[in-house]
Amino acid sequence: MALIKFIEDKAPEMREIFEDLHANPEIGFEENRTAAIVEKCLTDWGFDEVHAGVGTTGVVGILRGKGQGNRRIGLRADMDALPITETTGLGYASAHAGKMHACGHDGHTTMLLGAAQYLAATRDFDGTAVMIFQPAEEGLGGARRMLAEGLFERFPCDEIYGMHNQPMSKLGRARIRKGAMMAGASFFDITLTGKGSHAAQPHNSRDVLVIGAELVGLLQTIVSRNVNPVQPCVLSCTQFHTGSAYNIVPETATITGTVRYFDRDVIALVEKRMGELCAGLAAAHGIEIRLDMRNVFDVLVNEPDLSDDYVAAAAEVLGAENVSDDAPMVMGSEDFADMLGQVPGAYINVMHGGEQPLHNPGFVLDPATLPIGSSIYAKIVERRMPLTKEAA
Repeated sequence: MALIKFIEDKAPEMREIFEDLHANPEIGFEENRTAAIVEKCLTDWGFDEVHAGVGTTGVVGILRGKGQGNRRIGLRADMDALPITETTGLGYASAHAGKMHACGHDGHTTMLLGAAQYLAATRDFDGTAVMIFQPAEEGLGGARRMLAEGLFERFPCDEIYGMHNQPMSKLGRARIRKGAMMAGASFFDITLTGKGSHAAQPHNSRDVLVIGAELVGLLQTIVSRNVNPVQPCVLSCTQFHTGSAYNIVPETATITGTVRYFDRDVIALVEKRMGELCAGLAAAHGIEIRLDMRNVFDVLVNEPDLSDDYVAAAAEVLGAENVSDDAPMVMGSEDFADMLGQVPGAYINVMHGGEQPLHNPGFVLDPATLPIGSSIYAKIVERRMPLTKEAA
């Protein structure tokens, strides 16, 4: 492993930032404390411009290299935590019940800060580095809000790179996939309105609990009996809320969930069939069923040539034998896809040996991953915007 020496030397300092962020997690669009730390770091390190409040709580830092080139490369990290109660027992575990960095975004923020500190100290690149610290990745649309507020109009980028940690693997490895890598996702809410009654007189009701249970089962037939088996698609019902007492047949119920996909025709088919099933069941039982479905994540697509260069940058740090472009397609989603939809770029997974999966209350990000991520972020900037001898 060949970490950038500056970053390796600063690893203890970055570890302190990481542990502080981990102990003080903030949910999407509430990352005020985190954003203030990022803003102060970038300002203290001499960034040319630091912009706070982008996309509500996002921060963007602008750093110009020694050269006079016009190329602009974006580096992005997410900052938000999840509504999970931590069970790790770490000395720096979350101090806030019901909030936890169970996906490692505290680590991603620290990785980008480590790269930012090094690049600010050296500026050994020809062009401009745009550091994007994004809020609310976890299904709340942070990327889309930044884009809606003119992220790339205000801070143009020719290409952009993101990164995510992956536990349950081996420290010192990285993987990417050219082309489509992560699924798009639509979230849905289904509201059933029937007729309530005393539990002893169910014949006077239109029982949304029974009807809703039937609907959950029917929804599972959409993928198994409508979608071509060779086309990836997952429909998951994740919540079913109804009822308030032992002796009341409820009048309303809600069902929520997600659909993951890689093909737009597939999600169009699934949405059509969901609507038809809801309408048919409503007519059959004489109740009202309303479906609200909305796209939350696009399919994440890595630009092939830029993926090759990202692999090469990671190989400079980890060795070519430890970096591959054979990562599998996954049904998980990532809103960095929205940024890649406007600016070409790539997204890489940095592996580590954490024993619990992402989004688990026992998840632990190996701190040894931090300087690895920082070094890869820095290398892609220097590789894609090399400094000429004259500028140096």
